[in-house]
This record gives sequence, structure tokens and C-alpha cells, in this order.
Amino acid sequence: MTSAEAHVVIVGAGHAGGTAAALLRQYGHKGPITLIGEEPIPPYQRPPLSKAWLKGEADAESLALKPLDFYAENEIDFRANSRAVGLDRATKTVQLSDGSSLTYDHLILATGSRAIHLSIPGSDLRGILALRTAADAEQLKRELGPGLRMAVVGGGYIGLEAAASARALGADVVVLERESRLLARVAGETLSNFFQARHEAQGVDFELGASVSAFEGRNGRVTGVQLADGRVIPCDLVLVGVGVIPNDDLAKIAGLEVNRGIVVDLEARTSDPAIFAIGDVALRPMPIYDRMFRMESVPNALEQAKQVASAITGRPAPSGEVPWQWSDQYDLKLQIAGYNFDSDQELVRGDPATGKFALFHLKGDQIQCVEAINSPPEFMMGRQLIGNRKPVDKTRLADPTISMKEVAG
Repeated sequence: MTSAEAHVVIVGAGHAGGTAAALLRQYGHKGPITLIGEEPIPPYQRPPLSKAWLKGEADAESLALKPLDFYAENEIDFRANSRAVGLDRATKTVQLSDGSSLTYDHLILATGSRAIHLSIPGSDLRGILALRTAADAEQLKRELGPGLRMAVVGGGYIGLEAAASARALGADVVVLERESRLLARVAGETLSNFFQARHEAQGVDFELGASVSAFEGRNGRVTGVQLADGRVIPCDLVLVGVGVIPNDDLAKIAGLEVNRGIVVDLEARTSDPAIFAIGDVALRPMPIYDRMFRMESVPNALEQAKQVASAITGRPAPSGEVPWQWSDQYDLKLQIAGYNFDSDQELVRGDPATGKFALFHLKGDQIQCVEAINSPPEFMMGRQLIGNRKPVDKTRLADPTISMKEVAG
């Protein structure tokens, strides 16, 4: 069998898995491709779930990466409502939840991640939701409405995006965050304070330094969130957004190298050369930061889909990228390039009070990360400067009257 005739099995039909299947055909792979997805619908965009979907501006069809008939037309065997439950590397066999099995020549694990479940009293009450899938978003949309009070446990990006959408639908929102500020794990204090002020201006309440100890309910339905200090926050609905766990169980069972995610190289290849891992589940190299990291973003899913499709079809590997991500809240578009690793200075360009500014995190005179609010030039040029590691003049960078093109020089 030639490489072009090899059977590629993709476990996970999210953004990463769906894109990998499409790219394999685009890059010339002629062999069979089987795409295994747990959900009843084909691969779709997840970021709009907390925004456009909740507000009724998008549905499964509009968010689909490809129309359903694309898969049949391109001879991709898409199997919905199916889950891999076992992996035998010796026989190159994947066992599925319906009792059937598949043999593979190349296996791509694109199993993503799952929302962290709070194992506290009352966590099984109705009305306590997560937001990871289209079904989650649809249930939350049905629940939301004017006058309803939603408690959001966790002040990260997903929670804040959902809070903004809920306010747009007329719901009252309180955000409960264990840390002393919002976005504590992913952003600096300047950005945390900016988003808190913007949300408060839209009527969102916050309880910071608030640890959740239990959920209270009546007739099996949640009615309140109990905090560690004994207070109870009344609510009609709870959205839990306290982070995710990589779905690396299959890899662990099979004896692949796992370390808070499936360990891969720059081809997205695992410790078994016939098996790849991409997307949220993969712990991958980040050469520009000289470290391994697990990224939870659409651009990362797309990049790794390119890596694996190139490796399988024998194409040159894609050039190294600068990771990026975004968040939309109200009229604010936050674009982030890079990660704030090892920085020793934060530089503000522009005035946060105007709602248009950028935060640059530097290590010496090199940019490590840029967080740009409604500032596309700062994002785009900042991303370029992170990638080429070119030193910058910090005085010029801090002066918004000097264009970013001039700063990049």
C-alpha cells in the first residue's frame, strides 16, 4: 500500500478534526478517511456558541465548517453520534462505542477538551450548565430571557462572553470569580480592570475572591449559589466556566506519552509514529518561546491540522506561526497575539478609557505578547514583531501618534 492509499482515522470531529479531514483531500490524499464525531452534527465553529448562537444570530448550519454533503462528495466517511472507547496500537485498531472497530494506517486524535465539573453539593441540580457544545449553547439559549438571573461561575473569557450575550437578551448576570480579579490566569491587571469596568457599565455584577461551596435548589432546580463565606447568591440559572480538561484518556489507555495533554512534535506526531494529536488535546512545541504548551484556540486547531495533513501527504511543513486568539464582548474586539511568558514589562499604547488601546508585554526590548482592544494595526504588527523577534524602541511603541509600521521599521 502506498502512503496515498493509507486509511486515515480521525477521532474527534471538532474544528481540528474536521479541518484535518478537508486538508488531507485538498493536499491530495487519495486513501480512505474516516471522521468519528460524538455530536449529531458535522464539524462546526465553536467560538460563536457564547455569542451569536446564544443571541439567535447563528445555528448549526451557518456555523458548519463545511456543508454535510461535502463529506460524502469528498469520500470522507463521517460518522456522527460515535465515540472511540478503545485503542490497540499493536493491531492499529480503534474500538467504537457501537461495538464496531476500525483499523488505521494513520490515526489522528482530535478529541478536544471537556468542561471541568464542580463536584460540590447540588451540582446535579437542573439549570447548572456548561458551554462546550452546540447542544449546551442551545439549552442555555432556551433558558435565557428578560428578567432571568444567571450566575456565572468563573471570570474567564467564556464566562464573560456569555455574560455579555445574556445581558443583550435582557437577563441579569452576576459573575463569581475565585481570584481577586477577572481573567487572572490569562491576562494582566490592566486588562482585567478594563473588562470589569465595561461589564459593570452594562449592568453585570461581580463577586471577586468568591469560592463556590455548594448549589442550592428547590424541586430539583437550582435556586442559588452558596459561597464559602456562607452567603447565598440567588439565581435561576448557573453557567459553570472554570476551565477545561484535555480528553487524553484514549491516549493514556494506549500508553502514549501524556503530560497534561498528548505530547506531540512539530508534525503533531505522538510518541507512536502512526498516531498524531491536534487541537485542545495536544501538548505541542512552541519554538518562539522554547517550551511546550497546550493551546485552546481555533488558530491552533487550524495550524495543527495543516501540520498533520502535511506530514501524512509528504508536503513541506507549514512555516512556524505566532499563536493568536480573540474574544468579542459587546462592541469590544480583543485580539491577542503570542503569550505573556517571561515578560518583565507591560507597556500601554493608547488610552483604555477610549475603548481603543493595546497592551504590549515585553522581555527586554522584544515583544512577547500583545493584547489589542479594537486596535487591528497593533495586533497585526505586534504579531509580526513577535514572530521575527525584532527588538523595538519602547518609547516609539508607547507613542500612538507613531504608526505601528514606523515602529516596526
